[in-house]
Amino acid sequence: MALRTVCAVALRAGTDLGVNNVRTFATTALLCRRTPPLGPMPNEEIDVEELESLEKYRSYNRYLKQAEEANGKPAWWKTYRSYVEKADPEHGAERVDIGLPYYRPRRIKEVKQRRQVIKENKKNVDLERATRLRTFKIALDNVQETWEKSSGPFHIKKLADHYGVFRDLFPMAYFLPQVSLHISYSQDNSGQVYYGNRLTPTEAASVPQIRFEADEGSLWTLLLTSPDEHLQDNEAEYIHWLVGNIPGGAVHAGEELCHYLPPFPARGTGFHRYIYVLFKQERPINFQEDVRPSPCHSLADRTFKTVEFYRKHQDYITPAGLAFFQCQWDESVTNTFHNTLDMREPVFEFIRPPVYHPPQVKYPHGKPLRYLDRYRDGKEHTYGIY
Repeated sequence: MALRTVCAVALRAGTDLGVNNVRTFATTALLCRRTPPLGPMPNEEIDVEELESLEKYRSYNRYLKQAEEANGKPAWWKTYRSYVEKADPEHGAERVDIGLPYYRPRRIKEVKQRRQVIKENKKNVDLERATRLRTFKIALDNVQETWEKSSGPFHIKKLADHYGVFRDLFPMAYFLPQVSLHISYSQDNSGQVYYGNRLTPTEAASVPQIRFEADEGSLWTLLLTSPDEHLQDNEAEYIHWLVGNIPGGAVHAGEELCHYLPPFPARGTGFHRYIYVLFKQERPINFQEDVRPSPCHSLADRTFKTVEFYRKHQDYITPAGLAFFQCQWDESVTNTFHNTLDMREPVFEFIRPPVYHPPQVKYPHGKPLRYLDRYRDGKEHTYGIY
């Protein structure tokens, strides 16, 4: 009896293994049929069934000579990169830096300053006592200021690449945000704009408070745009705010080319990016062609492309600062569509496909206990893992 059971198990395991091997072979054959090679495969002309009829090398030198000749011949698998570049002309192309030039301080100077700070700290008796008693506190504002002047721009650039900011606003270009933007929609830190944090449209309903370090007599341009919000053109944007010829850091004293419009991410479209870009101007610019009517409640008038705006004024403006946040639909978006934009609110819903269940079997072998739940009568479908 035991021997019969062992034989039956071995036979069944062998059958299952054969079925799995056949399935794997069939799947591999189907994939090979779908994607034919770009050219002849190596040693395709050799008859595998009659290997004895092949001519022998008879010496290592002769084999080495023919191997070097074969290595020198062009083959499609050696130039696969050229095929990829033909399919995608921008594949592997280097991006252009359009930002302000970055001047890194000399390494010797940085080390000398650090040693000087350490030497002064060792002489401070109060600092030594606070460190020994573990009561020493570090001011976070000083840490933030040091980060912004040292490695902050490089971290912000990585975050912008991660969120696709440069890809959608400045195709094949990037810049190092060396000017720190401090944007707040509230008095506390709850409405602060960082680099990809989430805010609600209700929090961003009014004009924010913006500050940045600027030399006296300098001119700036501030832009707020959304590359994910356009309802008709995937390549276009909606401009939410544009202020030009800002003297110093006083945004309120600049020339408002397009008044502020709160975010309005459509319902069912997920999170949208809202990006602040700060440009440094070389001289005063005439923005008459970029002025929108005030008040501007037409989405057609707010259709915008950052790259075209930059190309138009690239001789006199340079991107220098960056900050962005994300928004998702809430109740205030309905009010923006109805009262501000005077239009019906678009709503996008996910249509769930009908549930497919295989035909029910009379004796379900190896099925879970909830197997019969999927075949119950009624309009309510049962979802889940069975």
